[in-house]
Amino acid sequence: MMLFQFFLILLMLIGAIAVYVFKSLINAVVAMALVSLIASILFYFLQAPDVAMAEASVGAALTTAIFVIAIRKTRKREDKE
Repeated sequence: MMLFQFFLILLMLIGAIAVYVFKSLINAVVAMALVSLIASILFYFLQAPDVAMAEASVGAALTTAIFVIAIRKTRKREDKE
């Protein structure tokens, strides 16, 4: 089990670096959602299921949706100018 948690932490670190490296905003948002989803899995392993559900719903779902909508709205404005 400890090895699996270490693997998740490594994936989380790779995802966080990917957020910084990606040039495309949409790809960065997807990587950020992946980091948040992995964090929620780690919270579940730490015996905090309520925090895990909150992180999954707010961090992975809601924040990702808001960022994607904002990126699409601003790209439409940039295309018009």
